[in-house]
Amino acid sequence: MRRKLVGYVREKFGYSRRRACRLVRFNRATFYYKSKEQGFNDALRLRIREVALHRIHYGFRRVHATLRREGWVAGIDRVKRLYRLEGLNLRPKQRRRRRSDVQREVAMVALSRNEVWSMDFMHDRLSDGSAYRLLTVVDVFTRECVALHAERRLSSGDVIEVLNAAIKQRGKPRALRCDNGSEFASIAVDQWAYWNEIQIDFSRPGKPTDNAHCESFNGTVRKELLNASWFLDLDSVRRATREWRRYYNAERLHGSLGHKTPEEFALTGKSQLAS
Repeated sequence: MRRKLVGYVREKFGYSRRRACRLVRFNRATFYYKSKEQGFNDALRLRIREVALHRIHYGFRRVHATLRREGWVAGIDRVKRLYRLEGLNLRPKQRRRRRSDVQREVAMVALSRNEVWSMDFMHDRLSDGSAYRLLTVVDVFTRECVALHAERRLSSGDVIEVLNAAIKQRGKPRALRCDNGSEFASIAVDQWAYWNEIQIDFSRPGKPTDNAHCESFNGTVRKELLNASWFLDLDSVRRATREWRRYYNAERLHGSLGHKTPEEFALTGKSQLAS
């Protein structure tokens, strides 16, 4: 503030720097001082803006965690200050089902088994009216049902547990496609994906076609399993989902796979819709 006041006094009255500094009681050494970290701060501000534009739901704490992961040596207070100077704390909350502010990158094309998995949640109710959720995970290339897990509630920790169990059986995918739900966009899932070197491809709000394979699979689950069944408790849901998943992978013919079962296709060939 005093630096600006010195400039105002010099411009208004034509005083020298020495006299202006003395008048406003501002140390001349401080006036002439130039931060040695200005270049670093400029680069850091640029990277903060890039991260915030790519992940529009990130606050300064998650931006700071991302920067530290990339190797930037910067405290959270500095990141918070630069984050505010960029005006990012004033970003309005994005409405649901509204066009994304960020141009979505080209999605990874699945050309073999375990390259891309697609996941989503489903909701249903038991015979007594109590709600439960299903986590569905599908291999985009083979259309195999990787996981079909039922719980009363499903948190990010449950998602990680189910994915770890699937990876132990099948191996690790290169990418995961999902929406921006809080369970998928959580810090825990983000860190898990980083340490496992798995890319997360978030769909745009209001664009279910970005996750079309899992949406199509969910429609099949709803029509052939949930709508056709009447479950008394969660244990009966789990038994039914295990049996239906086995039937879907091993017996049910899939039109986009040349009327083969997903397991048959996984052993034999190339997809007609390898995307």
